[in-house]
Amino acid sequence: MTTVAILVAAGSGTRLGSDMPKALIPLVGRPLLAWSILALDASEHIDGIVVVAPPGHERPTEMALGEIAEPLAVTIGGSSRSRSVAAGLEEVPDGADRVVVHDAARPLLTSDHISMVLAGIGDADGAIIAAPVADTIKRTDEDLNIVETADRSAHWLAQTPQAFRTESLVRAVEIALEGDYIDSTTDCASMVEAMGGQMRVVPSALPNQKITIPADLDVVAPLLEAREARA
Repeated sequence: MTTVAILVAAGSGTRLGSDMPKALIPLVGRPLLAWSILALDASEHIDGIVVVAPPGHERPTEMALGEIAEPLAVTIGGSSRSRSVAAGLEEVPDGADRVVVHDAARPLLTSDHISMVLAGIGDADGAIIAAPVADTIKRTDEDLNIVETADRSAHWLAQTPQAFRTESLVRAVEIALEGDYIDSTTDCASMVEAMGGQMRVVPSALPNQKITIPADLDVVAPLLEAREARA
């Protein structure tokens, strides 16, 4: 069974206050995206990697990969995350049975994440790594008045990697494009859900911080440094 990873690395990094794309900012001696590439390349389940680069930064992205891994392709990202995934899918070779989509903004990716999410597909269309909600969830109206306290046991924080049967994700993206709602989707699983596909949650307590604001770098850096020290 052939599995190809799509690393989505096309984000601008505006909220980081950086003058370069998020995926290229330095983090513990490497560009941010390099940490995910290392994990994907080390996984016994991944047969190839497609990197979706920030528009206008294809060459710097290729240089950032250095000698870590040689991707199947480096392609240009779209105007939204889901359009970037669609661009990555165009580079997935025919015959790939499964696709793993991961955001470069989550540099704590490990081989365990990848193994878990692939095993979680089973007979479904796909599976996602997710964390249980630990805090109480409040729903408000437009004036921020609390109108409901939700049952947190039924809620999960969706993360990446997310894994899919290739034909399921390809069809979901096609339908999202045809229906003109692709730009409103925030993850791949929601597109598969929208077409009636079956998605499963794989609970994970492994660190998987997303880099969004500068403080996130301070949280993640010591964890990566510790990982390097153990290597």
